Amino acid sequence: MNSRQRRGVILLLLSVLCAVGAFAGVLSVVNDVESKVGPETTAYKLTSDVKPYKALEAGEFEKVSMPKRYVPSTAVTDLDELRGKIAVTQLTKGSLLQRDMIVNRPALKPGQQEIAIMVDAATGVAGKITPGARVNIFATFEGDTQGEKPVSKLIVAGAEVLDLGKITALEPDQDDKRRINEAVPITFALDTRNAQRVAYAESFASHVRLALVAPGGGPSIDPDDRTYTLDGDK
Repeated sequence: MNSRQRRGVILLLLSVLCAVGAFAGVLSVVNDVESKVGPETTAYKLTSDVKPYKALEAGEFEKVSMPKRYVPSTAVTDLDELRGKIAVTQLTKGSLLQRDMIVNRPALKPGQQEIAIMVDAATGVAGKITPGARVNIFATFEGDTQGEKPVSKLIVAGAEVLDLGKITALEPDQDDKRRINEAVPITFALDTRNAQRVAYAESFASHVRLALVAPGGGPSIDPDDRTYTLDGDK
């Protein structure tokens, strides 16, 4: 082997040693970063804003991978946790979904049934009634005969709200005195008797309105306060 060949072999060996050193350096940096960051886990971010008390759907979230050490212990890591849940407050696009942002949707109790009616969006809901709330349901009836006075009745006291639908524009018959421009379908949890009262009021009352009951307020109402006429007001 002449001197030129020896120099070539030496340069080749040096190149191999440099490559090995560079690889070892990169591997060391990667291992150091992994040791500091730790393993990754799955989390979910919102792809759009979600209104309060709205039922959650899987399509409203995107799956992301994040270092486990940076993910809060309350973060939702499995979309199965969304079953039967609703947003407890306004959820903002890009936010990391956490368990304290969601609650169980109100459910029926033994002896109850669901009944949904359309309620005037302006006077019946006003944006303050939410699933789980308690409301008093009032109905106003026009006099059927000449000289008969209109009467307002408390149909159901302390009715539990299960769900609210979307505001719907209505096109009622022009001869319908009960016509309203927009209504919201509201689902209640009621026993059979109260469900009948609500169904009757929706069919025959000129107006059905809801009154939000303060938290902890009981449904007990004085019988004299369940029916109101202007002539009877003192």
